[in-house]
Amino acid sequence: MIIERAEHPQWTSNAYLLADEDGGNGVLVDSNGVEEPLLALVEERGITITHVLVTHQHMDHVVRVGELGRRFAVPVVGGTLTGEAGVPLDETWEDGETIRSGGLEIRTIATPGHCPDQFALLVNGTDVLTADCLFKGTIGGTGGGGPDGYANQRHSIMDVLMALTPETRVHPGHTLPTTIGDEWEQNPFIRIWRGVDPEGDEQCRVRGEPATLILFGPDYDGTHKAWVRYPDGRDAIVGGSQIERI
Repeated sequence: MIIERAEHPQWTSNAYLLADEDGGNGVLVDSNGVEEPLLALVEERGITITHVLVTHQHMDHVVRVGELGRRFAVPVVGGTLTGEAGVPLDETWEDGETIRSGGLEIRTIATPGHCPDQFALLVNGTDVLTADCLFKGTIGGTGGGGPDGYANQRHSIMDVLMALTPETRVHPGHTLPTTIGDEWEQNPFIRIWRGVDPEGDEQCRVRGEPATLILFGPDYDGTHKAWVRYPDGRDAIVGGSQIERI
């Protein structure tokens, strides 16, 4: 199986090429506007593209998905909510469907939390594209996930993605790959959810609103991601730049 990625130099968002083999069939996943190296590989390795797949609606992942679909004369496919958000889809999927491209079997897995329409894609049972849900060493923010964003994000990670085998390779929506096993053991958010590490209790402000800083952790781009709890009991995952220590 072939899995290649192209990373945007500023956004760090990934676009992916998945294929069963040289001279075989494959799909493109997401578009960050700099996927030319992937398109060159398609030509060099004689791959027939059958679909363009979209994990979620956010701008840095859908730059030219419609253009890619037209280039290869294939359908652009994503979740129903992604289409309703304005992404130009030709077809939609629901949770638990299977998309086939030659020897690839790609299962759609709903992982809301970062945004309501987000999906992970499990490829041949061995590799999972996690979009902006789970990254190497950190997780996605929940500000765009609606009132249940945090609860949905925790469920998507702990009950859905962490239920995959530890050997499953993780290909996130930003920066570097990892594995389910490595994130189970090392990801600081997951370690607190597991009860391995304690919650923090430092007081802070989030854009002027008082909160408790449960965790000030790393983010995929070398900055920070924070888990906070507000006085009314709400939890959220926010960018570290929003935190003011008291």
